[in-house]
Amino acid sequence: MIKQLALGAGVAALVSVVGLLGYAATKPDNFRVERSVMINAPAAKIYPLVADFHNFPSWSPFEKLDPAMKRTHSGAASGKGAVYEWDGNGQAGQGRMEITAVEPPNKVLIALDFSKPFEAHNVTQYTLTPVDGGTRVTWSMFGPSPYLTKLMTTFFSMDSMVGKDFEAGLHAMKAIAEK
Repeated sequence: MIKQLALGAGVAALVSVVGLLGYAATKPDNFRVERSVMINAPAAKIYPLVADFHNFPSWSPFEKLDPAMKRTHSGAASGKGAVYEWDGNGQAGQGRMEITAVEPPNKVLIALDFSKPFEAHNVTQYTLTPVDGGTRVTWSMFGPSPYLTKLMTTFFSMDSMVGKDFEAGLHAMKAIAEK
């Protein structure tokens, strides 16, 4: 009787694992996280905050993850071709950003490559849209969802993992731009 119960539990566990793995395979092949904020300032005042990596420490929440993080700037001083590399603790990880396209003062596109704690290759985009009384700033990140990411997002959504950081960064950017 005990062997039958153990066998039944083992089969149930195996079916659950196979079901979870199968469910993960049905998740989308790409992800997108996006947040926006209205800033009472012209796009031309906000644009340097996102087109120049030297300005990121003033507003990016990711800069606060490791105060001892090693940072390297290369390529262009700002705009297309500007490169920012970091090497930090387990929270900050290690990676590289390169501005690949700009439309001053309305758009900045960045290739975002993580090497630690896991490898990922995504795109970050900042869109600055003039609206009455200011600018709507949209921060988005999108990219492929390989199988391991699909499996991970069966438990945690990319939106919930990153969205709050985007909101914090946009609000810090707003405070700076509205001064």
